[in-house]
Parts: sequence; C-alpha cells; structure tokens
Amino acid sequence: MTGTLVEIPMGGTLADALAKRIGDGHTRLHWLGQAGFVIETGTACMVIDPYLSDTLADKYRGTARPHERMMPAPIAPADLKPVDLVLCTHHHTDHMDPGTLIPLMAANPQTPLVAPRAALQAVSERAGLAGDRLCLMNAGETVTIGGVTITATRAAHETLETDDGGNYRYLGYLVEIGSLRIWHSGDCIPFDGLVEEVAALQPDLALLPVNGRRPELSDNGVPGNFTLDEAIGIATAVGCCAMVAHHYGLFAFNTEDPDAIDAASARTAAIQLLRARPAIALEWRNS
Repeated sequence: MTGTLVEIPMGGTLADALAKRIGDGHTRLHWLGQAGFVIETGTACMVIDPYLSDTLADKYRGTARPHERMMPAPIAPADLKPVDLVLCTHHHTDHMDPGTLIPLMAANPQTPLVAPRAALQAVSERAGLAGDRLCLMNAGETVTIGGVTITATRAAHETLETDDGGNYRYLGYLVEIGSLRIWHSGDCIPFDGLVEEVAALQPDLALLPVNGRRPELSDNGVPGNFTLDEAIGIATAVGCCAMVAHHYGLFAFNTEDPDAIDAASARTAAIQLLRARPAIALEWRNS
C-alpha cells in the first residue's frame, strides 16, 4: 500500500480526542512519549508501550541518571479508554510500567494485553493480570484479536536475547489493521536478518526509535537503539513508504535532538519521515 501521514493538531486534550471516534477507513496515531503510541481506527483503539507515570523518576531520583520527565504525560492511565488492545514489546519499565499498566488495565477490564512470552512473570506483576487477558507471543508467531492481526518480530536491544525456552526477550510487532500494516520495532538495533524478516511482512509504516546508543550508557546497563540514520535506512530497506521517529525527548541523558530529526526529514527523499510530537495526531491517508 502507498500512502502518506498528515499531521493534525488536536486542539484539545488527548482524552477529548479519543472520546470522538474517527470514521471507518481512517487510522490515527497519537504519541504518548518515548516508544508509546495510541493507534486509533474507526473500529478499534490500541496502545503500544505506554509510559505515563513517574515510576522511573521515583526509582532513580538522586542518581547520575534521574529519569525526570522532559515532557509531561499527555493523559492519565485511567483516562486512556476505551482501549481494545494493549501491547508491550519488552520488560523494561519505560515499555512495561506498573504505574501505567495497573490503572490502565483496571479502567479497561475486558482488554487483553500482548507481551513477550519471555516476560510472563514481569507482565503478570506489572499489569496485575493473569490467565485469559494475557496473550503471550514469541517472534514469528501471529495472533488475531478483535479484527487486528499481530505478528511478532525479533528485536535486538542491543543483542538478540532468549530465555531458557528459546523465547525472545525483546519483540517488535507488525500490526495489520484492515489493509494498513504498521511495524513497531520495539527497542532495537540493526542485526543480520532483520531487513529480510520484516520486509517479508510488507509493512507500510514504521515506528522506530532514534535515540541511538553510546558506550557510556551501554556499558552501564542502558542499552541503545537505532541511530536516526540507521532507522531511516531500515525503514526504507523493509519497503515502508513512511516512518515515524520516536524514543526521544523524555529523558535528557538518552535522547535525540528534535532539530536533527526535522533536518533529516527535510533531506530524506526515499521515504516520508516525521517525528512523533506531543498534541499532534498523525493520520494515514491512502494514495
């Protein structure tokens, strides 16, 4: 499919915007900060990797990396409703946050949560869930929930890691909504086989982290992601016609300059490149 993303200022709160369901055949993305998104269609609303609390600021206050927010949470977790599906790509707290998931799942008591099978214990504890509401996946598996088809892909953050059962600890998700295919890579760096694996799924739109990686962080337990140039190259190589850059602007010690993203957008011709921005919805329009 070919199409473009159009930026739409919300003109109000995210809660207000989500209360007005969009028409059939439309898809909008709302950025929650870091790697978090709401994907909204006329028939479904799903959330990926929401971090809407100060869990990490509380944990790391007074340390060398205090994790204080550079941008406020755009919505309270309990106000994020109605949500039909929640997805977490891996166990790191900025992607699987108890301060977000427990009130979010309580406010949406029938909603299932998709997570890596390798993160069973973590997701059970951090979301307060068990049993039928958990949909656990490994790379290469596909599941359909409420008309949305999800295929899990491998992610290397910064390495490919599996548990004792061979389940990948870090995942991305290819989400099929009607004829649109959106790939959220999860936290990831380039690795052998990534392009071929994702290209076979024929994504139209990529949501990719661009905060890069630095030895002073990686050597101290803070793994990195694609650089901006790597993300653009990967999105182009897998066949996407548009990419949204994210995973910046939340923690000062681990971010990317928004001006650099905008400059790359202006000079990139092979693919439409936009950065996720607060209070700006991105609407997909077929060409």
